[in-house]
Amino acid sequence: MTFLTRARREWLANPRNDLLSGTVVALALIPEAIAFSLIAGVDPAVGLYASFVIAVTIAFVGGRPAMISAATGAMALLMVGLVREHGLEYLFAASILTGIFQVVIGLLKLGRYIKFVSRSVMTGFVNSLAILIFLAQLPELIGANWQTYAMVAGGLGIIYLLPRLTRAVPSPLIAIIVLSALAILLKIDVRTVGDMGAMPSTLPMFHLPAVPLTWETLKIIGPVAATLAFVGLLESLLTANLVDDLTDTPSDKDRETRGQGIANILSPLFGGMAGCAMIGQSIINVKSGGRGRLSTLWAGLFLLFLILVLQDWVAKIPMAALVAVMIMVSIGTFDWGSILRLRSTPFASSVVMLATTLTVVITHDLSKGVMLGVILSAIFFARKVSKLLVVEEQIDEADEVRRYKVHGQLFFGSADLFAAEFEFHGHPKRVEIDLSGVHIWDLTGVAAVDKVVFRYRRQGAEVVLSGMNAASATLVDKVGRHDKSHLPAGGGH
Repeated sequence: MTFLTRARREWLANPRNDLLSGTVVALALIPEAIAFSLIAGVDPAVGLYASFVIAVTIAFVGGRPAMISAATGAMALLMVGLVREHGLEYLFAASILTGIFQVVIGLLKLGRYIKFVSRSVMTGFVNSLAILIFLAQLPELIGANWQTYAMVAGGLGIIYLLPRLTRAVPSPLIAIIVLSALAILLKIDVRTVGDMGAMPSTLPMFHLPAVPLTWETLKIIGPVAATLAFVGLLESLLTANLVDDLTDTPSDKDRETRGQGIANILSPLFGGMAGCAMIGQSIINVKSGGRGRLSTLWAGLFLLFLILVLQDWVAKIPMAALVAVMIMVSIGTFDWGSILRLRSTPFASSVVMLATTLTVVITHDLSKGVMLGVILSAIFFARKVSKLLVVEEQIDEADEVRRYKVHGQLFFGSADLFAAEFEFHGHPKRVEIDLSGVHIWDLTGVAAVDKVVFRYRRQGAEVVLSGMNAASATLVDKVGRHDKSHLPAGGGH
């Protein structure tokens, strides 16, 4: 595929829907960017500028068209301590270092290893974020007046019923416009975007962090930047997987990793903070018809236009309208089928999914939940594979020869089972172990072979190992402790 063909497909294949969906995203970004700024303890301008710079940058350098990246709550929570103890300039420096880490990870092509995150962990990740998105709306609902509830209900009605009449314009955009018009014309007493905080009135200016370039500074920002880089990439790559599934199109994970890094380097240079992919906004974009890079670019550009030119009007948008949009996102994000499938899916898969979901919801920390899910998946997988090891025994009483044929995978999880399958009673003169059907993976597997050989040799038996594949033979030759010098060469030991 030529560069022009790919560019046309990624940018101009769906311009009308991309512009409309980007408009919805921009409107929904404003209160979230302000809220995330307040969480991090910085001025709302920092989150808004970050959302603009990151969205525009990732539109060009990202690896997943139609995915939205901006300032996020997951990243903001990790910045609180740094801002409180050292100030905003150190946050800018940490954000740049975050980007550098991510670019290096992208150059090393480590982003592709997101494929080792199991489907159960992905489901848990998606469900937990759906729950967190809904919980984030509760402060706007708890203790609110009846008008707020009425507007949220009206907004949800428009969002879900309008598509039955027409899909010409995204229903969330119509809901925001209609509810805003009602709130302004009827002077309805509800919270508005303007109540969230003041919006900036100037273009973002180039700014280098005012921090000393010393090892002391690196010791302060290094741990925070490393955590931000990890959490940001984890959320971005998992969101890319989700958008891949929603659009049935592939993405370039290594390019996305580098793109996130470039965006996070540029963001603090223009007064923003580090960010990552936003699952909620990405789903709004896709559900509203966005498919190309133009939707992400327009979301960033229109966001800047809204806060600089139309901020007086934007300030009057009722929060109830945006709450309705985010509730729609929450409902659409949650994998309801995963609940129905709990009884039919394997027990281990259900445990991994529920553990991931509950950990993220309880801790509000995506990385903890996903890491627990990955570890549990690995443990369950190792346990299942370890049970596949089979040792077949053949005894020749006349010749006092005991023959074994081993099938399966020999590693730390199956080493004890391997050793337990051999019969050490009696005194055979010769023991032949055929390892042609087994692969030895690690030092524990080699130690298990050593254990069996030594036990038989202590009984005076001659032990012959045969049939090992090249990789297993190399590992045994390097670290095996039993005497191999007198054993036959050429595939046997």
